[in-house]
Amino acid sequence: MKHFFSSRVRVVLVIAVLLAAILAVVSNLTGLSLPDMMVQGVLTPIRSGVSSIADKAEQLYGYIFEYESLVAENEALKEELAQIREDALQADAIARDNERLRAMLDLTNSNEDYKLADAYIIGSGSVDWTNTFTINRGHNAGLEEGMCVITANNELAGIISEVGPNYSTVKTVLDSSLEISASIASSGYNGMVQGGYATGQAGLLRMNYLPSSATIRNHDQVVTTGSTIYPRNLTIGYVVDAGFDATGVAKYALLKPAADIRSLEQVFIITEYNVG
Repeated sequence: MKHFFSSRVRVVLVIAVLLAAILAVVSNLTGLSLPDMMVQGVLTPIRSGVSSIADKAEQLYGYIFEYESLVAENEALKEELAQIREDALQADAIARDNERLRAMLDLTNSNEDYKLADAYIIGSGSVDWTNTFTINRGHNAGLEEGMCVITANNELAGIISEVGPNYSTVKTVLDSSLEISASIASSGYNGMVQGGYATGQAGLLRMNYLPSSATIRNHDQVVTTGSTIYPRNLTIGYVVDAGFDATGVAKYALLKPAADIRSLEQVFIITEYNVG
């Protein structure tokens, strides 16, 4: 009999007794029977899995709702930004219009014998010795060929060379084919000004036929002498250099144009003025 139970069997019996004791204790503490505890043991992992899936689904729904909210907010911000840009463009247009009217008023007040039309530059061109720009006014605004074009600072920009219904071409002071009767304001020496491209001084003006005895200084102001086309005392440019021409019997002066032709946006056309 003493070998009836092997050591392995005795271990199993001990474990079974311990489990029975543990289950009895747990049953007394929880009030659950052994079958109930077995059911709970099976269902608990399932419930945990279902709860985890529900939590994930709730998180996913939250992400989707938050994404839709962000998309709607992004669209609203885009519309707001577009409106701000439109308002800025309108404000800029109003500011430019006010600046245009103010400049014309200042020019009119300082030159009561002028009748003026304003225009904006819409294109430019430069080929060989020619230099022109196009403005957004033409016959419809009363413009004609030969009218003088100036800046808001009373600087000579050029002369209208071609007119269409709603545009005009302006031959600028840089154009070598344009000759302007001029004088050095401080000394009264007279000469003819034209674009310097033909003489290798592109971007500058050249004042020819000055007396060989003329004293010419840098920064001397050169102005129009007046004609049927150009009123008197429009600023043409400022002396930057001088020398004798090829004959050696006359002087010339190189001028920096008073009007910065390349950066001009707005100009004024003298449609009528008192020649006297």
